Amino acid sequence: MSRAQAESVIKNIIREIAQECASKGQAVSETLVAFLVKAVVLDPNNHFNVDRTLTKDDVQKLIQICVGRILDVRSPSLDTIKMQVYFDMNYTTRADFLEEHRRVLDARMQPVVREITDSRARTREELEGLYRKIVSAILLRSGLGSPTDISVVREATAALQSVFPQAELGTFMNLTKRDKERQLNELTLIVTGIRLFNKDCGKGGEGVDDLPAILNEAVPATMKNMEAALTEISKIASIYTTVIERIHNGLLKEGPPLQMIKDSLINSRQNQQFINILLDDVIGCANQIEMLQNQLRGRLEQLQTTVQARTAVPTAQVYPQFISLAHIWAGFQDEMVLLSVLSNIINSLEPFTRNHKDIFTEEIMGPLLEGAEIKSDETRMKESSGEEEQGRIEPNAFPEHQWIFPESTKNFHKINLQYKGFCGWYLVKYDRFLVPANPNIGVLYHNDKYYAFSSKEAAYEFAADPTNYIFMVGEVAKKSPELIQLLELHQQFASVTPYAQKGGRMIEKPLTRCDAGSQTDTHILESNLVKEYEWNEWELRRKAIKLANLRTKLTKSMQTNLSNMRRDNTSQVYLPKDNTTQTKTEALTNVPKPQTFLAGLRGCEDEATVMDKIDLTLDVQVDPRAKNRIEIK
Repeated sequence: MSRAQAESVIKNIIREIAQECASKGQAVSETLVAFLVKAVVLDPNNHFNVDRTLTKDDVQKLIQICVGRILDVRSPSLDTIKMQVYFDMNYTTRADFLEEHRRVLDARMQPVVREITDSRARTREELEGLYRKIVSAILLRSGLGSPTDISVVREATAALQSVFPQAELGTFMNLTKRDKERQLNELTLIVTGIRLFNKDCGKGGEGVDDLPAILNEAVPATMKNMEAALTEISKIASIYTTVIERIHNGLLKEGPPLQMIKDSLINSRQNQQFINILLDDVIGCANQIEMLQNQLRGRLEQLQTTVQARTAVPTAQVYPQFISLAHIWAGFQDEMVLLSVLSNIINSLEPFTRNHKDIFTEEIMGPLLEGAEIKSDETRMKESSGEEEQGRIEPNAFPEHQWIFPESTKNFHKINLQYKGFCGWYLVKYDRFLVPANPNIGVLYHNDKYYAFSSKEAAYEFAADPTNYIFMVGEVAKKSPELIQLLELHQQFASVTPYAQKGGRMIEKPLTRCDAGSQTDTHILESNLVKEYEWNEWELRRKAIKLANLRTKLTKSMQTNLSNMRRDNTSQVYLPKDNTTQTKTEALTNVPKPQTFLAGLRGCEDEATVMDKIDLTLDVQVDPRAKNRIEIK
């Protein structure tokens, strides 16, 4: 089956699954269906062979399994997959968020800007209407007030007239479309800066929100909500971890299904990971806002110093400052947008954790925790470290491996740990049991990757056969494919991924590439070019006639006192370039240069011409130094 046919089959399977789920009252996106198709194919319990073409029975079996899993609304595993799909589709980096926001804003402004740049106003009424449109465009672009508020429009019009009087509309109309757009952007920045400066002076600022004050209240509130959600989900994860430990230790004989508790723990850890990512972004917003406030304060003070009480100030001094002030304010607006997006994402993640919270209520978990101590992640790390260094890994253990410790490694906390900081030994030993690792006891460096463990014993067993444990982690992840994203195992499964969520393309096994080089001899044989050779017989005849005419020619020369050394003649040339080549072998040869002279052709008018060919070739002179060459070692 060709690649195009395989893509068509997979798309049809995804579409059929989505339609069947919709017919049963469960609407799902094709992205979620594609993720589930990958999950079902990877699960070894379903017995799908990815190395051969799926038959019709395999396709029907795949569709039935996927539909059954999607319709299982009480599955924590499905909730985790939905959470991962939602986060991947809605979260991106800070720069991408802001770029997308500006792109949407520019797209919304295009009709207004196009109406201004394409205007062909001629009469006075048309020019006045065009000027009002420019004011509205500036207000919409700056975000400082509504174009329907009369007081805001009056203030913006007054600020615009101070830099762009209505009388200059004729010059504006003669500009090209690109120059008009550039001038509109510049006018927007200047007018925004003027209005912000007037607000600071207490002479205006209608419709301008106090963004620094709003952000100073919104950021701590958002961080508090995220920290509360993080504390709650961490507590739930600690409870699940304690119950699973008691079951594995044989302290609990009866209770809910063990695998469902593990799936709930995976869901909690995934939610915890996403909240930490969002919390880091909010902290970054707080730092950016603090920097913007300092810049705003400094710029306003500089403007106050420049303007003071003067009625007229050179535009070259104040316009750049107004533009800079507008850019600073745009930074506050970006932080507002980013904070709003992050808050929406954190609120949207909560429903994906509600299912297992409803299943494992306090009434159900209470009896399972009787007499047990619920240990947090911090408590477990302290216990594994030990009070007297008993819990630390011995540096000389397993000399074939390298161990890294915090006191001997710079930027130890920035090391990118495998499995997102979870213990790989627990994942294999107790079948998908997520236990946080403690890097402080030592980190294993194996094949350019770093592995942390929850205890010294787990580290020693893993280090005894790391290749097998790494392989077994991949096999364990096939049973719960949500672990592929949680533990970042994408490279390990790149060759069997049936569908790419972004773009819907087949992902084939990656090609192995390496750098290689080769060298060939460019000039193996010495070239022999005879420049005197002529193939044209007429040229040969011309040379023969030239030689025959030498019989009647005589060479004479004379020199007079006036012509001798009459003037200095100089010329300048470019020195020849040094050109070097490198070959596999070096060899030197020296051959005699053939040289002949034809005698007896000159001055023989009355006598018979007798031409003699004299060989003037000199023997090769051998350098005497070559015989007594000194070899230096």
